[in-house]
Amino acid sequence: MLELTMATVSGAEEGATAGMLMADAPSDPGAVLRVGRDKSVCRLVTPEDWLFVSRVHLEFLCGPEGAWQVTWLQGSQAEPSSEVRLVSGAYAQPLTYGGTVTLPRGGSGEIIVLDRTGPRSVNVGFYHEA
Repeated sequence: MLELTMATVSGAEEGATAGMLMADAPSDPGAVLRVGRDKSVCRLVTPEDWLFVSRVHLEFLCGPEGAWQVTWLQGSQAEPSSEVRLVSGAYAQPLTYGGTVTLPRGGSGEIIVLDRTGPRSVNVGFYHEA
C-alpha cells in the first residue's frame, strides 16, 4: 500500500497542516495516484490558480513487483516553473523534469514541489508499506 498526504503551503503558513488531504492505493501492479490541478484525474488536487503545478504534475505508479515509483510529468512548457525534490530521512535528491524515481519499500518521506517565483510549495508525504 502507498499512503500519501498533501499540504499546500504559502509564505506565512509554513509548518501548518490545516487542509491536509490524504489518498492511498494498494500495491497492485498498474495502480496509480496523481497530484495536480485537474480534479478529474488527480486524487490530490492543488489550488487551480497555482500555475507552477501542472494539470497532472506527479504520477505515482505501482510496478509489476509491487514497488512504487514517482514521475514528474512534463507539462505544456519546455521549462518548468517549479522544482521538485524527494526527501527520505537524511537523503534528499532533486527530481528531473520528466524523470522517475523508485520510492523506498517500507520507507517514508516527502516530495516537495517548490514555486520558483514565490514562497509557495506543495508537500506530498508518502509511506510505502513493505
